[in-house]
Formats: sequence, C-alpha cells, structure tokens
Amino acid sequence: MQQTEKTSTFQQAIEAVEALSLEDQAALLNLVQQRLKHQRREDLLGQVSEAERDYATGNVQRGSVTDLMTELDLGQEELLP
Repeated sequence: MQQTEKTSTFQQAIEAVEALSLEDQAALLNLVQQRLKHQRREDLLGQVSEAERDYATGNVQRGSVTDLMTELDLGQEELLP
C-alpha cells in the first residue's frame, strides 16, 4: 500500500471515529487499547517461547557485556580488509 493510500485510509478512519458520539469514541479507544495490550502480550509470549526453545537446544551464549563487546570487536576486525 502506498503512503498516500495509507494516509487516506487513516484519514477516513479518523473521520469515522469523529462521527461517533463521545461515549462511543471512549468505548472504541478502550477497545483498541485492550487489543493492543493483548497483542503486545502475545508477541512477548512468542519471544519468551522462542528464547526458551533456543535455551533448550543450546542455541544461546552466556557471558558478560565485556565478553560480548570483545566478540563484536573481533568480528569487526575480521571484516576489515
């Protein structure tokens, strides 16, 4: 979808919301907020599940921030000509 189409669709949604009564706007806002919270929760649960799978299969590394920085520095040196 192109940017102008997105803007037009968004503008249409705003206009539709503005046509609602204040009570209906508040109810819609509450509904959207609850759905966003639910979606964030679902996304987080998915990330946790993925991290648990990675941990169970040994696909994780342990170490300190210093270890990580050293590893990143070594990786950059390998990329340099």
